[in-house]
Amino acid sequence: MNETAKQIDKLIRNVPDFPKPGIQFKDITPVLQDAKTFALVIKTLADGLRNERLTAVAGIESRGFIFASALATELGVGLVLLRKPGKLPWKTLRATYQLEYGTDAIEIHEDAVKEGDRVAVIDDLLATGGTATAAACLLRDAGAEVVKAMFVIELDFLQGREKLRTAGFPAIESLLHY
Repeated sequence: MNETAKQIDKLIRNVPDFPKPGIQFKDITPVLQDAKTFALVIKTLADGLRNERLTAVAGIESRGFIFASALATELGVGLVLLRKPGKLPWKTLRATYQLEYGTDAIEIHEDAVKEGDRVAVIDDLLATGGTATAAACLLRDAGAEVVKAMFVIELDFLQGREKLRTAGFPAIESLLHY
């Protein structure tokens, strides 16, 4: 584990049986509460995206919004919101996907991206890969090229990275692996 990962890891809180029994939740809120570590996370993620010629970053509700909005500002690109159904006020596209503990869906505005946009998908955690795969499908359906997925944490034992590779992500990066 590199020094950046060690610094982040020290602040990750494990919450057993959340959101349901048997799930070990990785809580990133202590990272957000520590200004230096949060800034380090944003800098490290941004460094991984600087050469991608992005036009936008897409944040997955809800914790992905935190990282994606800071990254959009840092990189000087647009922010695309991938939200739970019924939360966006305009015409939307929807994708349903499997979670490690159930099913869910996400939506984007149908005009959130356009043909030729280059987008990175951002979230706090990669588990089974269902959410990020659904995000990529929505972005591609709307005309964008998905160039990378980036996560703060990856739960390697759930093999989400393999699902993302199968879904056609050309690059996948995570700062921490458990």
